[in-house]
Amino acid sequence: MIGAAQQRPCTLVVCRGCCCGDPRKHPGTDHVWQLDRLRAAAAEHGFQVRTTDCLGPCDQANVIVVQPSAAGRRAGGRATWVGFAMDDDCTEELIGWAAAGGPGIAEPPVTLELQFIQPPRDARVRSRR
Repeated sequence: MIGAAQQRPCTLVVCRGCCCGDPRKHPGTDHVWQLDRLRAAAAEHGFQVRTTDCLGPCDQANVIVVQPSAAGRRAGGRATWVGFAMDDDCTEELIGWAAAGGPGIAEPPVTLELQFIQPPRDARVRSRR
């Protein structure tokens, strides 16, 4: 790795497309609070948060992808897809895992592992190119 990629922190990619983050589809979830909480924790703990339009598995909304840091990738960590990421407990577990280093550096909480999902086929194909 060269340049800034050598220091890339763990990154949470938060889907906010057609279904994820939609209060009409999930009215009991405070989507704005979740994103604000993730961003505040990222500023405090040194990981990153990005949003994207649509990650694909809309039937498993909200979807968040936990990308490993550069060090985590060197240690064998790979992007981990988390589905149904809507409640406060899940948000806090994602924060704790990212703050601890994320994939390749820290083990995920066992309860969060229950929410791991397979990425859509086209995402797996793109990652092999």
